[in-house]
Amino acid sequence: MKVIKSLNELNELDYAVTIGNFDGVHCGHQKVIRNIKDECENSNLKLVVVTFTPHPIQILNPKEHYLINSYSERRELLSELGIDYLFEIEFNRDISLMPPKDFLDEFIFNAKAPAKFYLGHDFAFGAQKKGNHSFVKKYCEDINTEVIVLCSFDVEGGKVSSTIVREALADGDVESVRKYLKRDYFIRGRVIKGAGRGRQIGIPTANLDLDRYRRYPKNGVYITKTKFGESTWYSVTNIGHNPTFTDGMGVFVETHILDFDNDIYGNEIEVSFIKRLRDEKKFDSVNDLIEQINLDVDKTREYFND
Repeated sequence: MKVIKSLNELNELDYAVTIGNFDGVHCGHQKVIRNIKDECENSNLKLVVVTFTPHPIQILNPKEHYLINSYSERRELLSELGIDYLFEIEFNRDISLMPPKDFLDEFIFNAKAPAKFYLGHDFAFGAQKKGNHSFVKKYCEDINTEVIVLCSFDVEGGKVSSTIVREALADGDVESVRKYLKRDYFIRGRVIKGAGRGRQIGIPTANLDLDRYRRYPKNGVYITKTKFGESTWYSVTNIGHNPTFTDGMGVFVETHILDFDNDIYGNEIEVSFIKRLRDEKKFDSVNDLIEQINLDVDKTREYFND
């Protein structure tokens, strides 16, 4: 996959375009893109995915803890689907106020017209989202571009969307998230120094530097896997306020990696969420906390050994 700055770079090629935010690159996105890719290969067309950076909602209605994936992760996930080119439009308020025709003129049809233009069933663009399917089809009447409206996608009889994935994460339902994403939900982050309490009580943790725009699972304790370098370890991860030691302000992600004692401060790790174990709890004593963490570790070992 090659990242491009304009469709002008493709004037010598025959290509198709699809456009969307693709936050999370969930199983619906995957299915649609793979189907489009197959059609493109049969028609000798290159596939271009057009998306926005940042996500439009971060400009129009800024929200913390919204994105399912970082933008670099989205690139990786889209690349794995075999697309040929990725065009990331730098979204701003001026673009949000553009009439739909001006948006198409400037970004999609400012060069050699795509042979096919695939639109999501609910995707709209331009000022007041007036750039719907009907508008695009009318725009393309005199252009040799075929407009294809994509169907919605279901998982086990239910709809799937980025919104539904966010809602499942908010509920801590990482097993449903896995079903929607067709992979474990993961977060990446740099390991930062914490208060050192975990090591003091014999249960060291890796504390992650958090991205305030990223959506994390509901506060609680989870069975996880942690990847560092090329190796993966079983782990137990707590998301929350660490109420036994703090006043409940701030959110922490702390991962206890089983059978691991390397110094990884400053390095990036990837934590994949497998199953929710319990809610976060304030304990009356450090010994009670240690006892509960040991139970969490035992349940984690049992899960992976079954």
